[in-house]
Amino acid sequence: MGEYSKALSSFERSLEIQKIALPPNHPDLATSYNNIAMVYNKMGEYLKALSSFERSLEIFKISLPPNHPDLAISYNNIATVYSHMGEYSKALSSYERSLEIFKIALPPNHPLLANSYNNIASVYFHMGEYSKALSSFERSLEIWKIALPPNHPDLAISYNNIASVYSHMGEYSKALSSYERSLEIYKIVLPPNHPLLANFYNNIGMVYSHMGEYSKALSSFERSLEICKIALPPNHPDFAQSYNNIASVYDKMGEYSKALSSFESSLEIYKITLPSNHPDLATSYNNITSVYDKMGEYSKALSSFERSLEIRKLALPPNHPDFAQSYNNIASVYFHIGEYSKALSSYERSLEIFKLTLSSNHPDLATSYNNIASVYSHMGEYSKALSSF
Repeated sequence: MGEYSKALSSFERSLEIQKIALPPNHPDLATSYNNIAMVYNKMGEYLKALSSFERSLEIFKISLPPNHPDLAISYNNIATVYSHMGEYSKALSSYERSLEIFKIALPPNHPLLANSYNNIASVYFHMGEYSKALSSFERSLEIWKIALPPNHPDLAISYNNIASVYSHMGEYSKALSSYERSLEIYKIVLPPNHPLLANFYNNIGMVYSHMGEYSKALSSFERSLEICKIALPPNHPDFAQSYNNIASVYDKMGEYSKALSSFESSLEIYKITLPSNHPDLATSYNNITSVYDKMGEYSKALSSFERSLEIRKLALPPNHPDFAQSYNNIASVYFHIGEYSKALSSYERSLEIFKLTLSSNHPDLATSYNNIASVYSHMGEYSKALSSF
């Protein structure tokens, strides 16, 4: 966090000097606003990032021809922030505008086109439109295969993205095949304990976890953690992710004390490395409290779920999908302690957010209706329960 503040201070000082020395719409000013926005984006301060990226774009529109590649990059940057904010339709619009410019300005198999298709696919992925995501990821891979040597790292990223879509579609054997192809490439191009290898062992572990092969999942996650211990400083955020993944497996295996210990290790690292209202902290509190919920420690669960929700209210826009998860989790605790009216209120708030942010046939909507129906059923309001089921 301290390094980001130093970077921000230096970029802002540079901008002050440029404002005095340069005309008001000089391209170098756009670059400075872009640099400032990049730092805000990494800090999770998305509204500030968006403001600076948009100021950069305004200058480029004045100073550059209408289909200059730097305009495409600006639209891309703005789209990335919208994506982080959960405003996927706005992100998609900006990514598509970026792609339009690149198609005019660049040859048909230029790597930047592959990046654009990849970004568009990522938005579709977050929206739950997996077939559209898969199509765009595969278009990206086609371009990479033409533009790059056969074992280039970007090919590995493409296989990884395709695998992630297959995983979410429940096609785990296809997912595993693509993840392993990705890992093969990285083993060729990277040293044996490179941090990116840790990421791919994490991904393979996730697929095994979804397949219910928990011992294989745990083995992959622990291999990832071993690499992180060799390659990274002791409180690097990737450690937090590794501990989180190991905890998730223990959670699924019903070994809640081990799950709790690993989730807490993850949280401690995030507390050191992230700003106090970063969304990943909210996720960590959420994970810990899910375990408390399963252990029947409902007061601890409720307290931590509410802490998670507080952080998200500070860090995210009001209808971000993560709020739906928070309200759902709080509702679950109220349900378990028999406070059905409070549970119903939180489940309904969760459903409202999902309706705004997800496609109409997304599985999470079905889960939300099911949860509401369960509450009505326990309240003895069977006709309302039947309607929601």
